[in-house]
Amino acid sequence: MMIFMGSLRYFFGLAVVLALAVSCSAQAVKTAPAAAISANRAADLAESGKCGGAFPVLKKSLHQVTEKDLKKRIGLDGVHCAMTLNQFDQAQDFLQMLNRDFPRDPTVLYVSIHAFSDIATRKSQELARYAPKSAEAHELNAEAYEMQGKWDNAEKEYRGILQQDPKMAGIHFRLGRLLLSKPNPSPEVADEAKQEFEQELQIDPNNAGAEYVLGELARQSQSWDEAAIHFHRATKLDPGFGDAFLGLGESLVSAKKFSEAVEPLQMAVKLEPMNPATHYNLALAYSRTGRKEDAEQQFAIHRQMTQGSGDAATPASQN
Repeated sequence: MMIFMGSLRYFFGLAVVLALAVSCSAQAVKTAPAAAISANRAADLAESGKCGGAFPVLKKSLHQVTEKDLKKRIGLDGVHCAMTLNQFDQAQDFLQMLNRDFPRDPTVLYVSIHAFSDIATRKSQELARYAPKSAEAHELNAEAYEMQGKWDNAEKEYRGILQQDPKMAGIHFRLGRLLLSKPNPSPEVADEAKQEFEQELQIDPNNAGAEYVLGELARQSQSWDEAAIHFHRATKLDPGFGDAFLGLGESLVSAKKFSEAVEPLQMAVKLEPMNPATHYNLALAYSRTGRKEDAEQQFAIHRQMTQGSGDAATPASQN
């Protein structure tokens, strides 16, 4: 099975080096409370490779230590030992603390990337070992092929899943998306993809993504009314789907239904305030419905954003 392998050995080495860099001085240990003394001793053990003895204390210290540098040290050593001992659930507890308390720390981000990657790698290996012929294993293979741009191999995996279970939700959607991802898809391929999305909706009528892509395909062929129907369904299935509201508004503008376009475009601006297209299309709808002042305001925001002005940092409040 093709998987992304993390540089675990490098990750462990880096974690130890960085943890040693924040070790407390001897004087600090003397004046620290009992919990801090215990935590420092556990960290020393972990950094000397004795995770078996250190890990229980590190877990306990995770909820006792408050001093910032020591807490980070405990977290990094805790991740290292948890991964070494194959205690993945415990590793996630330490990672959760680190990312909560040190959300922008580059070391924490780096360690998190490698830890989550290694957890995913090990779980994928277990899937390949214990259920190599399962639909989930085939789906994981297909995803890996997609990441490598091996479209035909990925399609074969998805087709294999449907042979096992013709009504498995999500697979027709993935097939349709894959077909459209191929370089320069022909009109025939687009039609085939459309059929896949339609089949997906027969299996899962609540798939907002399938409705959205069908809307995009209809919009590209200038079938404005058909596009609006699909985009509208997508917004009902997922009220937070900003692109679907934008697609609906754009289709209505293209069909010259400007009054109907205003409301979905207002919602698009609310959901995607940093997308220049939302402001531009709302400006068009306002302009064609006689709301000149509102239109100018939206056009101005669009100009600011496309010209790279920092003045458009929070445009959503303008409508």
